[in-house]
Parts: sequence; structure tokens; C-alpha cells
Amino acid sequence: MTAPPAAPPRERAYRTWLWALPPVVLLGCAFLYPLALVVRQSFQPDSGGTSLKPYADVFASTAFREALWTTVWLALAATACCLVLGFFLSLVIAFVPFPGARAVARFVDVFLSFPSFLITLALLFLYGTAGIANGLWTGATGAGAGPFQFLTTPWGVLLAEVTYFTPFVMRPLLAAFSQLDTAQLEVAASLGARPARIVRRVVLPEAFPALTAGGGLVLVLCLNEFGIVLFTGAKGVTTLPTLVYSKAILESDYPGACVVAVVNVLVSVGLYGLYRMVSRRAGA
Repeated sequence: MTAPPAAPPRERAYRTWLWALPPVVLLGCAFLYPLALVVRQSFQPDSGGTSLKPYADVFASTAFREALWTTVWLALAATACCLVLGFFLSLVIAFVPFPGARAVARFVDVFLSFPSFLITLALLFLYGTAGIANGLWTGATGAGAGPFQFLTTPWGVLLAEVTYFTPFVMRPLLAAFSQLDTAQLEVAASLGARPARIVRRVVLPEAFPALTAGGGLVLVLCLNEFGIVLFTGAKGVTTLPTLVYSKAILESDYPGACVVAVVNVLVSVGLYGLYRMVSRRAGA
């Protein structure tokens, strides 16, 4: 039997474009078109016409500059903490034998399905003003208020983000560790290498791509996190997503909200692009 003749290059290109058309149309309708509407609204002040006045008003406000700085430093700090904590916990689960290690690894998968506000509520039950920790303290000392009042500060938001996003770093790390050849660890240990050197010279290079992938995901998610900041009740902590909410819902300033949304998108894409560039140069 002879093979059927191959289709001409022009026909193959036509079929490729035909198969690519539905997802491109879906992407345009679900994402690109709404994004274009947001960008267009950001150039249309309430007074009418098209101008840069909404951008000038937003950039001149102190609330926007503080929200921008808070968003960036919270995202970077949470990403760094998640990378360190996630790497350490993944090492323990993957290489330190203890009963229930497999169950803990599966719990990480389940944890990823939890909504962010659920983790924040759990922290509020533990460390909130009327939480368990403050209740035990006041019951033991008779004081009027407990010492745990940090959840309504930036440090409380940081704790909640690290608690929620650390499994997003652990999942790719555990997958990478499961494929690591344990013979390399045994050879390094037989040659007299200490555990810290084995981790630095053998484990870390193998896990670096997974570590950068998890870190990039956490960075983008932290830049756009809304529920954690809202449910902690941190009134002095305003990020770009919460500023979009306040301008659109509370102030009815839709052009200003669209300006902040556009800046949030640009900051997210810019920081993520910088993260990818650094990770590629580092060999990830």
C-alpha cells in the first residue's frame, strides 16, 4: 500500500489557521475585548471626550503611589518567603522519612483547591482580635485585650499570603524531587559530603526550574490578590486590586478604576517578564 500524498504547504497552512481560529476568537471575546474596553475607558473622563486627565489625576494621588508600593513589596516579600519555606518543606517531605509523608504530599494537592479567603478566615479564628490565641491569653492573664493584633497590619497580610501560596511552590518542587535519582545523593553522601552541600550542589540545581516556575506563579498571583487583603480587614493596607474596587464601587470613579487596572496589568506583566529574564540568565 502506498501512503496518501501529502497536502500542499498552502493547504496545510490553511488547515492550521482553521484549527487555530476558534481558540483565538474565544481568547479575543473572553479577554482581549474586555481589556480593550478597560483601556479605552481609562482615556475617557467623566466630563467627556478623550484625554490623559484620568491618568494625570490618578498618578498625582498619594493613595495610588502608596498602593503601588504596597502591592510590589508585598508580592516580592511573599514570593521570597514562599520560595524559602516551600523549598524547605518540600525537602522534608521528599527526603526525610517520617510516617504520613505521602498523606502530607497529597494534602498539598488538596490545599491548592482552597479559596484564599478560607485560609484568611482560619487565621482570623486563630490570631484575630476575638480569636483563639487572644482568648487564651486574656483567659490566663485577665487582660482586656490579647497581644496578637498583627493581622490588620501589612505583616498579617504577608503571613496570610505566605500561608496560602507556599503550596503553589511545593507542588512543582515535589514533582521534581520525585524524579530525582537518589543514587546521586547516595554517591555524594558516600564521598563525605554534608547534607547542606548535597542540597546546594545536587538537589538545588535539579529543582531550580521547578523553583522558578513556582516562584513566577506566586509572584503573579500575589500581585493580583484581592480576597486576602479584603478579609484580613487591614484598613491601612491598600493594594492596586483593592484600589480598583474602592474607586469603582465606593467612589464611582470608573475612569480612575480603569487607569489603576491598566497599571496593575502592566506591573504584573513587567515584573513577571523581569522574573523570567532573570531565571533564564540563571540557567532555569
